[in-house]
Amino acid sequence: MYRERPSVIAHAVAWSGSVDTQAREHLVLPDGCMDLLWVNDELLVAGPDDSAHRASWAPSRPYVGLRFGAGVGPRVLGLPAREVRNQRIPLSQIWPAAHVRAARDDLLRGCDAAEALERVALRRLSDANPPDPLAAGVVELLGRGTRVDQVAWSVGVSSRQLHRRCLDAFGYGPKTLARILRLQRALDLGRAGRSAAEAAAASGYADQAHMSREVKAMTGVTFGSVITANTAEPQPA
Repeated sequence: MYRERPSVIAHAVAWSGSVDTQAREHLVLPDGCMDLLWVNDELLVAGPDDSAHRASWAPSRPYVGLRFGAGVGPRVLGLPAREVRNQRIPLSQIWPAAHVRAARDDLLRGCDAAEALERVALRRLSDANPPDPLAAGVVELLGRGTRVDQVAWSVGVSSRQLHRRCLDAFGYGPKTLARILRLQRALDLGRAGRSAAEAAAASGYADQAHMSREVKAMTGVTFGSVITANTAEPQPA
């Protein structure tokens, strides 16, 4: 069973999940986000993905996480998103050992692991550099299908500056982020019952064939397979 709720942290979602009797494999889709995970009494970091991968949940083991969007993850972790792209690594490889121990102790003492993760993240954010003011605006503009050059003009930076700041905030450049956000738009429409042709047109693809190629390239499976696999029960990054 998987549950999520809006976090007290802006641009973040708290989630938890578990399976009862047998391991379950699921497709983890790229979404432009980073996660802080609590699994088997260990703190892990899931960096931003640029393609889908298959992951498995072990039975009778709770999984809890915070999913950070709009460039929040790098502020919590204290490093650019590009440094953990396509990686799943222990938090101890990023934070000093004393900080990880303090965070782990807080989680082991608490009754609600998601709330404890939020406390850990909020403490980090209180000491972090201010958020990049471009991050949320870039996500909004690219999410609406705005061209990358128009995004750069709208936020008042050069294309080169936009690329560098997207690498730091999201782990990849604006063109890749735009592809990922377009993929997510199309899948949301498909899960809501729209046909593949309708989803392609509404998401900004040239046509359904274009969407099919992009979905296969980024997920390894067809549009219909992603919808079938991820509609019944959402899965974390």
